[in-house]
Amino acid sequence: MTLFEQLARLTTEAVNPATLQIDAASTFDIVSMLNAQDATVAAAVHEELAHVAQAVDIIVDRMKRGGRLVYVGAGTSGRLGIVDASEMPPTYGTDPEMILGIIAGGDRAVFRSVEGAEDAPEAGEKALVDVDVCANDVVCGISASGRTPFVLGALQRASKVGAATILISTNHREMVTSYAQDASVLICPVVGPEPITGSTRMKSGTAQKMVLNMLTTATMVKLGKTYSNVMVDLQLTNEKLKERAKRIVMSICNVEYDQAGHVLEVANGHVKTALVMATHNCSREEAVVRLEQANGIVRIALEGNV
Repeated sequence: MTLFEQLARLTTEAVNPATLQIDAASTFDIVSMLNAQDATVAAAVHEELAHVAQAVDIIVDRMKRGGRLVYVGAGTSGRLGIVDASEMPPTYGTDPEMILGIIAGGDRAVFRSVEGAEDAPEAGEKALVDVDVCANDVVCGISASGRTPFVLGALQRASKVGAATILISTNHREMVTSYAQDASVLICPVVGPEPITGSTRMKSGTAQKMVLNMLTTATMVKLGKTYSNVMVDLQLTNEKLKERAKRIVMSICNVEYDQAGHVLEVANGHVKTALVMATHNCSREEAVVRLEQANGIVRIALEGNV
């Protein structure tokens, strides 16, 4: 099948009848059309929740073995993976190497399109060789079409070394399966034709971002990076995060501002440790032991008899 024929089969390349008159519409009607199309994305993602949950369980299992999550994409899809990966260390205190983002064309493609970079499967394979992907890792391809050669090359390499493989696409699973034979889990929210034909930075990009948010957030929750719905493993890398950490300690431990600041200082800025210290009125050393015995799960360290 030729590339022309492949593209003709993709829903993301189809013409959207709801926006046919967008170029003749008023400004308000243009943005109303776009908003109406965006409103359909969450429902499409909802249909894929079982597959998202399956992917999360795989990621958690591999990370407990010391593995990493590696996103691979081109264009908008690649940039979304890089954004999600880059936000994990300050938000959840992860090692920067724990979640990686790879984009076709390399770092310069993050800021300016590198045309043609997505067309080489061997480049996707080499990108994984360069980061030493191994059997403990999870490689998550991101491709609106599901057929991006760079991404498929990366998934093929991942499969060869025994890494777990996931692919996020916004086309029908039956069609994507014919391309992505090296992906063990497919997440395929079918968002339909884009408001502007073929512009997959729009609904497809929104759906991909929603899925990535769920993958990493659910993984971090299951790894004990939250207490209730509060992130308690953040890194205090700027003034905003330092103040947020104080609010977290004040709220969970029912202490005043100055006390929260003091216990955080004694805990060397480690929020989990500070929470255990304030709750149990114990030393930093004892708090560290409690957390270790609780496998880093704050709820157990605070409420259990460890």
